[in-house]
Amino acid sequence: MIGRVALRKPRITWWAVWFMAPACVLFVALVLVPVVVAVWLSFVKWNGVGAQHFVGFSNWSQLFSDATAGASLERTGILVAASWVIQEPIAIALGIYIAGRQRHRAVLSALYFLPLLISGAGIGIMWQNILSPIGGGVQYIGAHVGVLGFLNSDWLGSTNLVFGTVVVLVAWEFIPFHTLLYQAGTRGIPSVLYEAASLDGISPLQRIRYITVPMLRNTIVTSSTLNVVGSLTIFDAIYTLTQGGPGQSTRVFALDQYIVGFNEMNFGYASVLAVVLGILGIVISLIIIRVTGFGRMRSQAEGI
Repeated sequence: MIGRVALRKPRITWWAVWFMAPACVLFVALVLVPVVVAVWLSFVKWNGVGAQHFVGFSNWSQLFSDATAGASLERTGILVAASWVIQEPIAIALGIYIAGRQRHRAVLSALYFLPLLISGAGIGIMWQNILSPIGGGVQYIGAHVGVLGFLNSDWLGSTNLVFGTVVVLVAWEFIPFHTLLYQAGTRGIPSVLYEAASLDGISPLQRIRYITVPMLRNTIVTSSTLNVVGSLTIFDAIYTLTQGGPGQSTRVFALDQYIVGFNEMNFGYASVLAVVLGILGIVISLIIIRVTGFGRMRSQAEGI
């Protein structure tokens, strides 16, 4: 009997490999191959049509003297920091609130998640029309409602307002996703903890502070990582909303990469920007995991 079991082990392992094969093939085709191609293109001069000419580190040396890339990277850093500061507290509050089982909270949660149904490009086009100084709904309200007169501003045409507008609209787009994470995390907290807290006379706010938020630490790290990396690479909404303007006010790093590659037809240097963006995403993710100790975290329900 032992011999038969020993003979079947390689067969089970073989079938496990077959089940893993589709995922591995997709990972290689959609992740590893594009990364290798991007790294190779960063060492060549290519306009996307003609022959590729190897130029060594010429493209990389250009990066250190490119003021536009430096400014776009700075804007991206501000966007990442502002997105995290704005989105995470709001998402945590909404996630905890809609985790309740009341019917009205279920209705509100359905409304909160509507932006998730719209693509980034669609959101950009929609808000571009809403904020348009010609026939835009926001300007119309500001012009006809005295109390809301501040809305009658050129939100997308003013260099002083456009970046803040982009930050707010990016938050509007992604807060529902992070809210969904916190809703699931809150509903996963054992009810016995709240029952014990109720017996001890702990107020609802104290329950959130001492039970809910600490039990959401894994979710907070996950959401923060996705938030930072997502803000670092956001492109479609900003492109359709402002195309990087006015001037270069909203030209973030991912958009700079697109403009260099497809507008200037310089795919070699655009690949340098793509590689740098990928490295930044990986490094920031590893730093977050390292600092928070996320890799060493065990089940929060252990011992309950």
